[in-house]
Amino acid sequence: QVQLVESGGGLVQAGGSLRLSCAASGRTYRSGWFRQAPGKEREFVAAIRWSGSNTYYVDYADSARGRFTISRDNAKNAVYLQMNSLKPEDTAVYYCAAQSAYSASSNDPLQYNYWGQGTQVTVSS
Repeated sequence: QVQLVESGGGLVQAGGSLRLSCAASGRTYRSGWFRQAPGKEREFVAAIRWSGSNTYYVDYADSARGRFTISRDNAKNAVYLQMNSLKPEDTAVYYCAAQSAYSASSNDPLQYNYWGQGTQVTVSS
């Protein structure tokens, strides 16, 4: 069982930046970030997996690509989401998630078996 704890959410003005952190209690195969806005389904934001040595594979949702950067520190079992140029439509609860074993999918929430409790991100216009 892996526990995930997110931090770093908050209130920021449009155009600003936030960095989310997720601390895991153990090693995972793939780490991801999802978000859920009120009245909407949970949606994929970004994912990263380590392939050995210094090789990482990352995936981004179209809404995140170019503005958000996901990174991972294997030594600390931590994953980060740097969010720049934030927009009001980025407002949501952001969840850290992890896969414990191989999965071909990086963006399907059903393929993630560990979840954090979420951290609120609010972007004001």
